[in-house]
Amino acid sequence: MPEYILAIDQGTTSSRAILFDKNFSVRSVSQKEFTQHFPRSGWVEHDAEEIWETVIATCREAMAELDATAANIAAIGITNQRETVVVWDRETGKPIYPAIVWQDRRTAQICAALKEKHVERDITAKTGLLLDPYFSGTKLAWLLDNVECARTRAEQGKLAFGTIDSFLIWRLTGGRVHATDATNASRTLLYDIHSGSWDNELLELFRVPRAVLPDVLDCAAEFGDASADIFGSPIPIRGVAGDQQAAMVGQACFQPGMMKSTYGTGCFAMLNTGLEAVASENRMLTTLAYQLDGKPTYALEGSIFIAGAAVQWLRDGLGIIEQASQTGEMAANADEEQDVYLVPAFVGLGAPHWDADARGILTGVTRATGPNELARAALEAVCFQTRDLLDAMQNDWQDGASRETVLRVDGGMVASDWTMQCLADFLAAPIDRPQILETTALGAAYLAGMKSGFYPGLEEFSAAWRLERRFEPDMSETDREAKYAGWKDAIRRTITS
Repeated sequence: MPEYILAIDQGTTSSRAILFDKNFSVRSVSQKEFTQHFPRSGWVEHDAEEIWETVIATCREAMAELDATAANIAAIGITNQRETVVVWDRETGKPIYPAIVWQDRRTAQICAALKEKHVERDITAKTGLLLDPYFSGTKLAWLLDNVECARTRAEQGKLAFGTIDSFLIWRLTGGRVHATDATNASRTLLYDIHSGSWDNELLELFRVPRAVLPDVLDCAAEFGDASADIFGSPIPIRGVAGDQQAAMVGQACFQPGMMKSTYGTGCFAMLNTGLEAVASENRMLTTLAYQLDGKPTYALEGSIFIAGAAVQWLRDGLGIIEQASQTGEMAANADEEQDVYLVPAFVGLGAPHWDADARGILTGVTRATGPNELARAALEAVCFQTRDLLDAMQNDWQDGASRETVLRVDGGMVASDWTMQCLADFLAAPIDRPQILETTALGAAYLAGMKSGFYPGLEEFSAAWRLERRFEPDMSETDREAKYAGWKDAIRRTITS
């Protein structure tokens, strides 16, 4: 009898495979990092073949750790870095160009040119998104225009486009299934989130042939079976969601007004708005939280491009730390008299500013500033950016988000008690850290398990959510607002327009 669900968590810097049991507990984990490529300033690429190799290797290692075979696995759930674009040859399955990563800014001029045509309002009305290089549509257009013969081959139906989930599904099923789920489709600038379909006018605007597009399914659906030659026997693929939506599911944020924030390479906060697609007046994104049984549930989302990546910069760029875990203690020992601010706009600013040309700055630096102050500034930047998002969401959503909102958090950075206390202080709101921090993978596993009958319905899953620790705010309003005013000043110095 099946004992596990296999979750594939394909992220920006690593691929992971996790086996969950009937009690939603993690039984085995395998993780492999892969190479980040920066061919030009502002360009970020991945080798899709290397991603594929790390996915298969981690799946096999996680299974081997428990001596599990395909017969022990009820289903596979996939969650992925969103907006990253792959185009591959339908006959060979080989990518025609490196994957263009969500962080990549090469299409900033394309977005600027489209804005000058005054089409952004219409695009936002259909997709809930803004015109920014972050999203997949302009990346795909660039690729079709800049790879030799790509556009002609795409129009002839010889090429396939997908976000990472689609590429993995294609490879896992031996090319039998070209599909994505509604959450990933909703991040492409090509999908109408209200009608639930690829939009002809958007396809024409971005010059994308319909022939390259995948089928769009629910988050819990039949995505085909992983081939027997990969795992020894076929394993059904039954759950797919973009990483932030998978975390929303994994945090059991199923009721309107519930909110989660994930702290990984970037930071992504989502507020469940239920059946209503709330149009933001504050440059938040309107997106799909998940789609089950053909019914979409919507969310407001704020996207911060750099969160944990700022800590990586301290390690890899400046060389002032060896491990990310050092930063909490360093921040605690920083000089309280120094007001050093880091705006980590290394690849532009995301919500609510959306400035693709902005670049990072440090303010308040003196001769006394050292590694401890820089560590604190990097961690505080994540908290300040989260407040930017929460304030914007409060203005958009009147029924749920308030200063009393409890924020459920996940991602690698939430292991830092110092950072979570700082977050509670700057937001003046409780921060709930769950017992299971692997919420993104858990969300994908739950979707697959629910579809395959391995896991129960939403209410039972919600009841199983467990709190590890709540962080309560412990900062005076005067200090909070003074610190935030300094952040706002640093932001004003960063904005290019």
